[in-house]
Amino acid sequence: MRRVKLDRIDRRILRDLQADGRMTNVELARRAGISAPPCLRRVRALEEAGYIRGYHADINPESMGFHVTVFAQVGLSSQAESDLKRFESLVNSWPEVRECNMLAGETDFLLKVVAVDWDSYQRFLTTKLTAAPNVSHVKSALAIRQSKYAPGVPIDVDVGPESKDEDDEDTED
Repeated sequence: MRRVKLDRIDRRILRDLQADGRMTNVELARRAGISAPPCLRRVRALEEAGYIRGYHADINPESMGFHVTVFAQVGLSSQAESDLKRFESLVNSWPEVRECNMLAGETDFLLKVVAVDWDSYQRFLTTKLTAAPNVSHVKSALAIRQSKYAPGVPIDVDVGPESKDEDDEDTED
């Protein structure tokens, strides 16, 4: 993966794509103040460098019948790297777990779990999560409502370059 120097145009492209991944290249180029061909080259370079990991649709859980979101704090009996990886692998096989983060501190993992209703979450909890090898305890917190959802990261277009590579391309071709 080649490192890309992030200039103002790159950060603008990233910010706009993060807000709307379906934006056309022509619109993206217009907003960035460059023509379409260099804009497309920049997007491809940002993808290759790992800044853009992918594109997806933001699906409304309730419209798909998932009315319950639970944050499960999971403690493991062993924190040996092999046990952590085994747990992460198991979690990756559970479609109802939408996010998994390993934490420092009292809780080993924080899982975001979606379920049709509370009963289906309890079934998941008792048949999968607490039954999993090495799980010592689980604390569940039911989400009541989501007041903010901002995927990605805050991108300030007006900060200086992130890295300086001598072989980076010019801003406009």
